[in-house]
Amino acid sequence: MQLRRIDDMHVHLRQGDMLAGVLAQTVKQCARALVMPNTSPAVLTAEDVVNYRQSILDLLPVGVDFKPLMTFKVVPSTTVLQIKELKACGAVAGKLYPDGVTTNSQGGVTDFKALYPIYQAMQEEGLVLCLHGEMPGAFSLDRESKFLSVLQAIAADFPDLKIVLEHATTAEAIQCVQALGPNVAATLTVHHLYITLDDVIGGNLNPHVFCKPVAKRPEDRDVLIAAAISGNAKFFLGSDSAPHHISAKECACGAAGVYTAPVLVPALVELFEKHGALAKLERFTSEFGANFYGLPLNEGMLILEEKHWTVPDEYHGVKPFLSGLNLKWSIKEN
Repeated sequence: MQLRRIDDMHVHLRQGDMLAGVLAQTVKQCARALVMPNTSPAVLTAEDVVNYRQSILDLLPVGVDFKPLMTFKVVPSTTVLQIKELKACGAVAGKLYPDGVTTNSQGGVTDFKALYPIYQAMQEEGLVLCLHGEMPGAFSLDRESKFLSVLQAIAADFPDLKIVLEHATTAEAIQCVQALGPNVAATLTVHHLYITLDDVIGGNLNPHVFCKPVAKRPEDRDVLIAAAISGNAKFFLGSDSAPHHISAKECACGAAGVYTAPVLVPALVELFEKHGALAKLERFTSEFGANFYGLPLNEGMLILEEKHWTVPDEYHGVKPFLSGLNLKWSIKEN
């Protein structure tokens, strides 16, 4: 089967040796990827965006067609002038992390209304606001639900601001996005389409599927799958592939994140095929995200073949999602 080269509208590529190790798995499948800014130090300024983009481009093999879509971290100290500079340097979105809810989110936002001048500036500049939708301090399973009122308020007060609720995990979040205007969309991850909280803590603790937001109930997963295969343009792929070294996962304070990049397309093909929705896969992976961000559709195709393979136990010291399992579909090498 053929699939238009995809857009991953939410990926963590990290820095340094980790970036060098994981980039190839994203590039192999994606023509573009929206690169998250919660590095250490974070991507805050136009200079940061330029430098981080160049560090990615420097690692691409000659002739490889891949475009990193750059983001910046929206923090309490972000200024309107910085928004204009960030737009001018080619950033396409700003990512808002509530304080302390996920990896490298310390110093994030606690007063969402205080940033109204920033949302206004982003609206004027045509930048997308990406939200990690969890409310700090709420009970872990309720954090996304408690945040939805923030999403609703921003969407109502800035109707021309494009907003993405990242990695939705609950039926309530899907219903909220469906009810809001055309300026609001949501990304869905591969792992949240596969797992529930039982896969994390139902038996032995599995740190490699621990992420933020945590996976929820089976009925939530069912609604996520229904949204992904629905053909509704409000829902598109954002893998939230988040590599952490095995030693950072298998320890007393395991890091949050699931590394899905190596299995991204094969796992999605298998899932959509299982639900009789292969005809809708390309829109989910390669059209809806591009349209929402105002980008042209990618050229070139991925060729997939029915060729079983076993997901390796690790890539560059990182344990991938579905490691050790057999997948039916493979990407055909050129």
